[in-house]
Amino acid sequence: MHSYRSDLGMLRDRDFSLLLVARTISVLGTSFAPVALAFGVLALPGATAGTLSVVLTAESLPMVVFMLVGGVIADRLPRDRVMMTAETLNAAAFLSLAGMMLTGWTPLPALATAAAVSGVSTAILFPALTGIVPDVVEADRLQTANALLGLGTNISRVAGLVMGGMTVVLIGAGWALVVSGLMFSLAAVLVAALRLKTAAARASDEAETVRPARTSLLDGVRSVFTDLRGGWREFISRQWLWVVVAQFSLLVLAMQAAHGVLGPLVAKEQMGGAAAWSAVLAGEAVGMLGGIVVTLRLRPSRPILIATLMTLPTALPYLLLGISAPLWTVVLGAVVMGVCFDVFGVLWNTTMQREIPPEALSRVSSYDALGSLMFGPIGLMLAGPAAILVGPRPALLGCAALILLASLAALLFPGVRGLRAPVQETEAPAAVEAV
Repeated sequence: MHSYRSDLGMLRDRDFSLLLVARTISVLGTSFAPVALAFGVLALPGATAGTLSVVLTAESLPMVVFMLVGGVIADRLPRDRVMMTAETLNAAAFLSLAGMMLTGWTPLPALATAAAVSGVSTAILFPALTGIVPDVVEADRLQTANALLGLGTNISRVAGLVMGGMTVVLIGAGWALVVSGLMFSLAAVLVAALRLKTAAARASDEAETVRPARTSLLDGVRSVFTDLRGGWREFISRQWLWVVVAQFSLLVLAMQAAHGVLGPLVAKEQMGGAAAWSAVLAGEAVGMLGGIVVTLRLRPSRPILIATLMTLPTALPYLLLGISAPLWTVVLGAVVMGVCFDVFGVLWNTTMQREIPPEALSRVSSYDALGSLMFGPIGLMLAGPAAILVGPRPALLGCAALILLASLAALLFPGVRGLRAPVQETEAPAAVEAV
């Protein structure tokens, strides 16, 4: 029987609590970064929207390129150690960016290199994070675990955006990036304290098989490709999975352009600067907090249908920015976006963790991330020229239109509309009525 008391009882589990705190602190560091990095780069002498596009593309491109390798690593090695390594890399990247901003030594190649290290760390972290949740909790508590992780994430996102914006306004972007780096360092320490039996068993099994084999480099490469082919078969065999990933490749293209370049540019030129854009990002985070309340109670019988429907309203803030709506309406639109994205994220992760075999979960999630993010660098590269050619507001309207069209197209596929959750997962008292 589902209840809030049983939800909160998960907090007494040592490993889940450590994972929750580590992710909460890591996201707190991450939420300082968008405002600090965007306005730090735009404040550099001679910087333009194109300069920001270069730095963000340098972060995004390695994230896409290395994502599949990250999935193989996370299915082969203890996922907690993989996460610790990724958090450490992210700490190094953001402390380097902070050092450059604070000293005034900011050559574009150096900024891009540090951003690229952050992108690689994300490629390593994301598949491991998706796969580690079933290592920590039982199968029937996956949605609750994902919702609680989302709650910590969203609290951090709200707090981080508010504090990050204030830090940028009061003492500068460099110090906000310092805080980010320290947060990632602390998250790495907390993840290192995890003691997962499944991770230990995986490491032991790998040691037993690898040590006597002494495989050549060529055999190792072949083994990686064999793993990737197995993950691809799991991925492509599920229509609901590849269709929504294809949808998100277009959504992310639009959102990278809008969130990474066009939105901050409009905020800087016409809405008062970093404080205004921080308010928009904070509105999105507040919405995601509200989304957690929904996902703790929502047990839809067709989770992917509901998740896909939730992507339609995410175009709202870009539409409002594009028509020069007042800031408060854009913030409200961002709140709606946050609610919808949180419901989508929890339903999506829970469905993947339930439907994909555990031994292939990180590889499949890496295909998910690669497909979803692969056009993100293109969105960032196009955003600067689009802002120059047609203006940032018309470009934002184009982003909104792309989100709506891609989401409607995904709903045409029967696999998206028809996938059903196990009956017991839809039986929650006072749950939102399932579709």
